[in-house]
Amino acid sequence: MAEPIMAGPVALRTSPLAHLEERMRAAAVTGARGVALAELPFLTMVNVRVAPGAADRIGRVLGAPLPLRCGDTAAHGPHTVVWLGPDEWLVLSRADSDLVTARLREALDGDPGSVVDVSANRTTLELSGPAAREVLEKGCPLDLHPRAFGPGRAVSTTVGPVPVLLWQTDGTPAYRLLPRSSFADYLARWLIDAMSEYGGPLVA
Repeated sequence: MAEPIMAGPVALRTSPLAHLEERMRAAAVTGARGVALAELPFLTMVNVRVAPGAADRIGRVLGAPLPLRCGDTAAHGPHTVVWLGPDEWLVLSRADSDLVTARLREALDGDPGSVVDVSANRTTLELSGPAAREVLEKGCPLDLHPRAFGPGRAVSTTVGPVPVLLWQTDGTPAYRLLPRSSFADYLARWLIDAMSEYGGPLVA
């Protein structure tokens, strides 16, 4: 009689900052100068490079036209599209990555371009609260004053020594920082240290 086939252990998916979850929570500050930090793991991220002929089709799939200028974003439903270059965008989504990637590849319809699931390449940190802008200003070269940078803006920059995609999501203010996964630990610790001035504990 044939031996039954035993299923192997199921691999658990671990985010790049799971080991710092408690430290980020402990660093939160409340009140008028409050600030909080959290990881938003496993968000769908799809890099799109496309010739002008297919841009309209890509936009129809996403429900919004592709943004055309540096710093611009476009959002519809679960999707936000961030401008990365004249022919390059990053699609951020709460929808399933396989589904989003498949639909965007179908929209290319043979035109030159590429659609690549890069969800594992980065993670997402959310920094929010009245003092969030002041924390970022300790290590970001951008002018983050509301006159120059506000909700819906997203650009590639650095925070401390770490390259990130920085996106302001609302006027709280709240920001999402997208570093490469390999730099996420350093960035999270840098932010925790920068937050400590506002009342959070120092982290060794």
